[in-house]
Amino acid sequence: MLNKEFKRKDVERMRNLIKGNVDKSAELQVGYKAKKKDYKEGDVWEEGGKKWTIKNGIKQTHTKLDKIKDEAILPLFCPNCGSLMKHRNDTKMYKIHKKCFDCVIKMEAKLKMEGKYEDYERNMVAANAESYLNDLESYLLEAINESNTQYVSERGEVERWKGGVDKDKFTSDMEKNFKEFRKQINDYKNDKT
Repeated sequence: MLNKEFKRKDVERMRNLIKGNVDKSAELQVGYKAKKKDYKEGDVWEEGGKKWTIKNGIKQTHTKLDKIKDEAILPLFCPNCGSLMKHRNDTKMYKIHKKCFDCVIKMEAKLKMEGKYEDYERNMVAANAESYLNDLESYLLEAINESNTQYVSERGEVERWKGGVDKDKFTSDMEKNFKEFRKQINDYKNDKT
């Protein structure tokens, strides 16, 4: 004799499991039924305030930082040749060229054979110098515009210092010098000797 009596929904659930209808409900439900839409590979939709897509059969969310993540994260395989990115220089080359170290070597060898390597090298050096110049300029402008009239000593006392740098003169001199540096970089880049 059974200690517990089975209800109709328990029996119906067991029947569904035995027949292989695991998704079928054991009870009749009446009421709200949500609309379900099937999405295919590559579809983009918004649901619950988020953007979603299906990539490689997996439902994924889009975020504001997806583009930054794609730039910053080293892929497992080279996008150019498909080989494993395991060389110690792959990280550096991917940041610059978006390909593995071996692909960069092949590209540079091809440029040397075509006689275009000197221009490529000149452009890379000029771009590096220009980037450094831009970083230095923004750092100096930020530093000169900071308030530097008060300092806190090691004892925690506030010291007020007089004097300082003429901000307008420094800024105009700096802009003049950076303009000259940019002209020199451009001359170097365009020099064909």
